[in-house]
Amino acid sequence: MTIEKIGVSGAGVMGTGIAHISAVAGFAVVLRDIKEEFTEKAFRRIEELLSRSVEKGRLTEEEKGRVLSRVTVTTDAAPLADADLIIEAVVEDIDLKKRVFSELHGICKPDAIFATNTSSISVTEIASGSGRPELFCGLHFFNPVHRMRPVEIISGAQTEARVIDAVKAFAEAIGKVPVHVKKDSPGFIVNRLLVPYLNEAVRLVEEGVASPRDIDTAVELGLNYPVGPFKMIDTGGVDLTVKVLDRFREAFADEGYAPRETLREMLESGRIGRKSGEGFYKYGDD
Repeated sequence: MTIEKIGVSGAGVMGTGIAHISAVAGFAVVLRDIKEEFTEKAFRRIEELLSRSVEKGRLTEEEKGRVLSRVTVTTDAAPLADADLIIEAVVEDIDLKKRVFSELHGICKPDAIFATNTSSISVTEIASGSGRPELFCGLHFFNPVHRMRPVEIISGAQTEARVIDAVKAFAEAIGKVPVHVKKDSPGFIVNRLLVPYLNEAVRLVEEGVASPRDIDTAVELGLNYPVGPFKMIDTGGVDLTVKVLDRFREAFADEGYAPRETLREMLESGRIGRKSGEGFYKYGDD
């Protein structure tokens, strides 16, 4: 299975990042979303990232132009018809993800591989609505996409081995380190370990053990983590942390995964992190 053209459904932070690194690696990319304002913003973001690479001497202006020429943004699904690999990067809503793939199944060529960038939803369940579960896998990137090296490749219940091989080769071609998750389990590897750790950090604050800032400092210096738990929650969003914990609690029938009350209160008040301007820390317009 040869992958030359990439389709990305969803022009948010993750979809834009995936489109960017794929184009830099030489792939033709079609980035689709439902509104022009979303696709235009994504294209500007890609151009901005490329301009930074030019400033740092990693690209020439000519190379930047060639990369941009490989990126097509659209609100129409038709340009995705001849893509070899479709990567869905919409919000963490299983019904929406299923609708996206159901639509694309009727448009894309029969041998196109479908992949979801979900961070916690069952790949097998999403694949059940795709019309091609044997050509379906998880392809979980990490934020920021252009900096984070690993990508989790998750096998669904019916995923064929040749699909995993092809997607591994694609991941390596865009400079990522593929990690094969052989069993479709909630949270896969990274989030299965990460999100309960974030919840436990919030418990420490609730118990009065230390402040978010001191816990971040202790983790960054004591564990040599690049980012502490509260900075990480703010970056990903309190809303996403709560959603994943709720999904874990339901999937494992274990109340130990229940989101801490502080997270619930922050979600209800709209203090969900960087994207709202305030989470555990406050953020300016920059």
